[in-house]
Amino acid sequence: MSILPIAVIGGGPVGLAAAAHLAERGLPFVVLEAGERAATAVREWGHVRLFSPWRYTIDAAAAKLLADAGWARPDDDRLPTGAELAGDYLQPLADLPVLRPHVRYGARVAAITRAGLDRLRTAGREDTPFLIRLESGEDVPARAVIDASGTWGTPNVLGAAGIPAHGEEAARAYVGKALPDVLGRDRDQFAGRRVLVVGAGHSAANTLLSLTELPGTSVMWAIRSGTPFRTYGGEADDALPARGALGSRLREHVESGAITLLTGFGVQRLTAGDGGVEVSDGSRGVVVDRIVSATGFRPDHGIVSELRLDLDPIMGATRALAPLIDPNEHSCGTVPPHGVDELTQPEPGYYAIGAKSYGRAPTFLLATGYEQARSVVAALDGDWTAARDVRLDLPETGVCTSDPVLAADAVGAGGSCCS
Repeated sequence: MSILPIAVIGGGPVGLAAAAHLAERGLPFVVLEAGERAATAVREWGHVRLFSPWRYTIDAAAAKLLADAGWARPDDDRLPTGAELAGDYLQPLADLPVLRPHVRYGARVAAITRAGLDRLRTAGREDTPFLIRLESGEDVPARAVIDASGTWGTPNVLGAAGIPAHGEEAARAYVGKALPDVLGRDRDQFAGRRVLVVGAGHSAANTLLSLTELPGTSVMWAIRSGTPFRTYGGEADDALPARGALGSRLREHVESGAITLLTGFGVQRLTAGDGGVEVSDGSRGVVVDRIVSATGFRPDHGIVSELRLDLDPIMGATRALAPLIDPNEHSCGTVPPHGVDELTQPEPGYYAIGAKSYGRAPTFLLATGYEQARSVVAALDGDWTAARDVRLDLPETGVCTSDPVLAADAVGAGGSCCS
């Protein structure tokens, strides 16, 4: 009788790290990646340079497998772009002989359940295989599921209350997601236009600075808080110099008037017209040609609606993990080490790891996701000593945002911190 594989959902950094640990332990697995190449989501922001150097963006098990195959490790102190992360590390990892036969592309997951059981059935549940239905209609059986599908595909809305602003759906043609390639493929959408960037994270900062390089472009920045100082961060005192420099440059552009800052601006209504779209907070309004929504992301648990999940009502993470990552209390550098115990759900054998595990918390780091992957895989191998020996070596990141109003996508800074 064949042993069913462990299914890894997502072929990005954390999903492929899980695959590397599974391969290292000799466990059967399959990676289901929706795109046609490894790290499809990362490639969408490939033009962005990470704040974290290579040393914090490479998983240890993956590095060992690659080194054994003759891979030349990049300079640990250099800052890669998203494109380099995908092309120089993740695709070579996915192409290794120990991984490649088990990585399936174009395999978008539509739903995950138990074979023949819905969420109500308890008897025999733990011993029943998972059934993963792909959008193609194919059913893939698995003995366990590691969901590293991320949050890139489910951005937050513009509306300040967490629901769409009035008129947001009707004005969607004017709205783009975070981290457009302003100086490259998307240049024509922004050059010479009136552009509003909504959001106070580093994804917003990256886009704002790029927009200032386009001649004739009017750049506006809307944040809900009363001050931009958390976005500016530690500047010269930041442990990650690239992130500190970003904050300093942004502050200089705001103070010079190159960027018009609107503080205390919570988007309430969008009204599209012949002259553009008016964006209003209820008392003030600006008319623009394009809006960049850099308001962060949220997890989509729709594919696991037939599994038994116990999620924190605020964070959308497991109840054990939620207090450890709460942005009201923690920055990304102060999140304590955690692993399988904090990621365990009432559904035996299902684990969400990576950005998805953090729910709405913006404090996710790639290094944290790699340790999650290592711990969960060790547990699935029955090695509970290793699974519970969780450790993290992180840069000091006390300047990371800890204000939920400033929440942004972790991917925006290259899957680094508080982007």
